[in-house]
Amino acid sequence: MKKRTFLKTGLFLSVAAVAAPLINACKGAGKSANGTATGPVIPPPKLRRTTPFTLPALPYPTGGLEPYIDKLTMEIHHGKHHQAYINNLNDAVKDTVYNEYELDDIIARITASDADKKIRNNAGGHWNHSFFWQIMAPGTNSAPEGQLATAINTTFGSYDKFKVAFSDAAKSVFGSGWAWLCVGKDKGLFITTTPNQDNPLMLQIAAKTGTPVLGLDVWEHAYYLKHQNKRPDYINAFFSVVNWKEVALRFDKAMF
Repeated sequence: MKKRTFLKTGLFLSVAAVAAPLINACKGAGKSANGTATGPVIPPPKLRRTTPFTLPALPYPTGGLEPYIDKLTMEIHHGKHHQAYINNLNDAVKDTVYNEYELDDIIARITASDADKKIRNNAGGHWNHSFFWQIMAPGTNSAPEGQLATAINTTFGSYDKFKVAFSDAAKSVFGSGWAWLCVGKDKGLFITTTPNQDNPLMLQIAAKTGTPVLGLDVWEHAYYLKHQNKRPDYINAFFSVVNWKEVALRFDKAMF
């Protein structure tokens, strides 16, 4: 073997030896020594976070969703509740392995352990609300279009049938929680619910995991000032402010 060829081959083998454990760790995550599935595959972390979590601005005025969601509720829900989740999350991650993780990385890695409980609740609260504000918009009162509409019709029979199924799921949440429309690993749509501030991206917690494209907060603080205990009225009003263009963008991204 020529010297140059030998050196190239040696360099390649050295790099491969170093890279192989990292590649296998990603491929083999969630498998035991004999190859059987033992848990979810956790994606590699993103770039490290160097600043505290902050409250994202609403993409519309606090009164922009009226009369369906009132201004005072939005002021309290966004400025008080969401801010509290962020404050608590920044405090909870101090001196933990999550301290420099991006929010999505925390969500994917959080466990059901008592040690992670405060981070789980507040990371979920921050992620869920940041998502929630984006999938609503003033004066929409429309229906899904394009590939999203086709997928909804294929999965649920029609948009009206989807609304019934999603509404029933939101009504079924006992106490506080969320209803979700998600894209699954098979690229199919499904409806699910989660308690408290959990969501389907919590790979080690959620009963059914997937990528949310639509979500509805059914905690009482989201609707009690306007609708009191009438959750069905709030759910019905929600469909008048769904930002279907944003939902469609998230659907298209999840399908890749």
